[in-house]
Amino acid sequence: MASLPVYDKTGKEVGKYEIDPADIASSINKQLLHDVVVMYQASRRQGSHQTKTRSEVAGSTKKLYRQKGTGNARAGSRRSNIRRGGGHGFAKRNRDYSYRLPKKAVRLATRMAMAGKIQDEQVLVLDSLSMESPQTKEIVGLLKALDLQGKSALITTAENDAAVYKSARNIQRVEVSRVSDLNALAILRPHRVLITRDAMDAFKEKAKS
Repeated sequence: MASLPVYDKTGKEVGKYEIDPADIASSINKQLLHDVVVMYQASRRQGSHQTKTRSEVAGSTKKLYRQKGTGNARAGSRRSNIRRGGGHGFAKRNRDYSYRLPKKAVRLATRMAMAGKIQDEQVLVLDSLSMESPQTKEIVGLLKALDLQGKSALITTAENDAAVYKSARNIQRVEVSRVSDLNALAILRPHRVLITRDAMDAFKEKAKS
C-alpha cells in the first residue's frame, strides 16, 4: 500500500491518498513497457527522408571513356553510386514507421507505467486544480512550491480543462493531459506526475474494469 501526498493549489500538503499499486497492475513487465514506448516513439517519426537514386541525379548517360586500352577499370555512367555526385545505391524513401501493438497490451502498459511511478514515489496528488480563467502564475507557483521548477512534469485532470491547459502550455517541460488520454510514454517521460484526486479515482476505476 502506498500513501501519496495530497497538495492544494498553493503546494501545501493537506492529506494523504491511499492506493495499492497492485490494484492498478499486479506486476510490472519492463519488456512490455519498452515495446509500447518504442511503438509510440516510432509513430512520432516523420519519415520524410529521401535520397536520390542514380536515375534521379543530374549527369550525362554517356560512357565516361572507352572500355579497353586506357589502363583504368571499366566505367559507364557518371551517375554511378561509386562516383562523387552519383546516386545512392540503396536510396532512402519516404516511409511510415508507425505500427500498433494489441490494444490489451497497450492498456496494460499504461497501468504498469502508473504503478511504477507510484512505487518510485514520483506521483503527487492534487486536491483540486479548478480555475475560472487561465492563470499561468498559479501553475508556476504550484510547481515552485513542489520543487519542480525547471523539471519536467505532467499535469493530469479528470476532464478537459481549458483554463488549466492554457495556464500551463507556455511553461517549458510541462504538459497537461486528461486522464483518459494517458499512455505509457506520457507517464514515464516526465520527472513527476501531478494528478488530481478525481483523475486518480477515475484511473483506478478504469483499471479495475
